[in-house]
Amino acid sequence: MSQPTVEYLKQLTAIASPTGFTDQIIQYLQNELQSMGYVVKNSNKGGLIVTVIGENQTQHRFVTAHVDTLGAMVRAIKPNGRLKIDLIGGFTYSSIEGENCLIHLAENNQTISGTILMHQTSVHVYKDARTAERNQENMEVRLDEKVSTAQEVQDLGIQVGDFISFDARTIVTPNGFVKSRHLDDKVSAAILMNQLRLIKENQLTLPYTTHFAFSTYEEVGLGMNSGIPSETVEYLAVDMGAMGDDQQTDEYSVSICVKDASGPYHYGLRKHLVQLAQAHQIPYQLDIYPYYGSDASAAMRAGAEVKHALLGAGIESSHAYERTHLESIQATEALVHHYLFSPLAD
Repeated sequence: MSQPTVEYLKQLTAIASPTGFTDQIIQYLQNELQSMGYVVKNSNKGGLIVTVIGENQTQHRFVTAHVDTLGAMVRAIKPNGRLKIDLIGGFTYSSIEGENCLIHLAENNQTISGTILMHQTSVHVYKDARTAERNQENMEVRLDEKVSTAQEVQDLGIQVGDFISFDARTIVTPNGFVKSRHLDDKVSAAILMNQLRLIKENQLTLPYTTHFAFSTYEEVGLGMNSGIPSETVEYLAVDMGAMGDDQQTDEYSVSICVKDASGPYHYGLRKHLVQLAQAHQIPYQLDIYPYYGSDASAAMRAGAEVKHALLGAGIESSHAYERTHLESIQATEALVHHYLFSPLAD
């Protein structure tokens, strides 16, 4: 397992980046990539693209990872000084119950800390504390400030539309498990960063001109669906592999998606990835993600005329407090690396 990949992951999860609030993480990526000697391009939607010229400049590859994450916004300020929230991305209110958070003030770029809780949290007070539905009406943010009225909250500078980020709580255990929010998809972004580092430091030449794209609207379904050069023939989304009932994906191999909610991925490119995994003895699993979309599927919906594929590290408890293992990250990075230096798929 490459230590730089782990360090990139820690740096990325430490930067708040809910969809729509990604300037800081894009600036971090831009600074890192420019320090390596790359020329970067910022898209109008806020994404970042690095183009690496290859031996073949007429047929291109497009490889993505997204750096936007789940999060929330201030929906309303309640009369009691608590905040009503609106979710950004597809996850359940129950998955963020008890989580520490930051409110990012648009007014002055400062932050105020808080905790996301049920209104009926105390079992000593509320008869329905255990049974009340975890929804927008019952969940709220308790601010770490002396406030008990809406006006006192407004006086702090909090307003409707302020972004709310969740504490990532990134931990790497001695036996190799990685626990954190937002492993989807900062594991993949860390892998692409490390591959770009290796290409530059070792003066490696890719067989095809390849565009490395860091997208910022994947969690809301838009993804990297524009700005794809016309020469692009293959589009690889590096994202998470979902685990659960009826899933083959695990935390110790790379997951290759054959179908998600958008439909099947390109059969020839999928077989190419499988052949690479087999040839290089990379542990892998084939899987279907029934309630899932990616940068690649968003591009297909937008009309991209490309072969598209999806692979990623196996993530347990996706869209909650997630977990994977260094072995899965290693397998995913190995397959990405061998793909970048492989011929085009049939």
